[in-house]
Amino acid sequence: MARRRKGRAVDGVLLLDKPLGLSSNHALQRAKRLFFAAKAGHTGSLDPLATGVLPVCFGEATKFSQFLLDADKRYRSTFVLGEKTATGDAEGEVLETLSAAQVTEAAVLKAIQTLSGEIDQVPPMYSALKQNGQPLYKLARQGIEVERKARQVTIYEFELLTFRPGERAEVEVDIKCSKGTYIRSLAEDLGEALGCGGHVSALRRTATGPFDESQCVSIDELNAERGDGLSELLDHHLLPTDTPVAALAAITLAESSAYYFRLGNPVMDAQVYRAGEEGDMVRVFCESGQFLGVASIDEGRVAPKRLVASPASAS
Repeated sequence: MARRRKGRAVDGVLLLDKPLGLSSNHALQRAKRLFFAAKAGHTGSLDPLATGVLPVCFGEATKFSQFLLDADKRYRSTFVLGEKTATGDAEGEVLETLSAAQVTEAAVLKAIQTLSGEIDQVPPMYSALKQNGQPLYKLARQGIEVERKARQVTIYEFELLTFRPGERAEVEVDIKCSKGTYIRSLAEDLGEALGCGGHVSALRRTATGPFDESQCVSIDELNAERGDGLSELLDHHLLPTDTPVAALAAITLAESSAYYFRLGNPVMDAQVYRAGEEGDMVRVFCESGQFLGVASIDEGRVAPKRLVASPASAS
């Protein structure tokens, strides 16, 4: 007999301001309990040291979370120069201490230029990437280091906000980057370029894709708002189920076509090439306004790729 899922069928996206000290999964579980949601998933891990924008997908929205995982990100961070740590951040053991007294603002700006644009970055050992099914951070905790292939990432913007010189110099930076970028690795690479080592002491994700920190709500705010009331009191915070794919062009199908589309069949539609080109992905709605899922343009047809299983309560 199938196990009954605990929680209510709530669909939509919550823009959560992840607090300091919680893992992304712990923050997700707290949000899931507050909304009494049957199904939830987040869209890109933040370390316990990090705070900021963490989109949480509920219900049917989880089917489209990959689109937010793939989105560009923006971070505000503080790097400490003059110390190398095992993890690349302030939580790790200090491995080496060097003076950063000779580092100037001009030198920092010059080094930042070399770390901008398309760069190759070696993922840190303390990361969730897996090798033979084992997360790298678990191997690192056992004192095991394995070879990692460099990956190309794009640093669209790397701006120096503040420079504080000294034996332990500090730089505050604003970074816009592609998915898969490790800010800890950037701090280490900057320290290496300056000859003194470096690590992250503070990190905040200020934006994911089109969403920024001003749109987020904290766990404390959700707790205070709900109090002893029902979880439905919080539903107004949820963005529509199609939020992760909001950047895609939209197509509205007639009810007759929508019927077959819901069954997983490609359907013909005259507006298809006004929405994009062959192979492009599109959002699909029916005339009632209900979000049906995402599809690709395939020889004049709308070919389903990911379907919403039931009417979305937050669409």
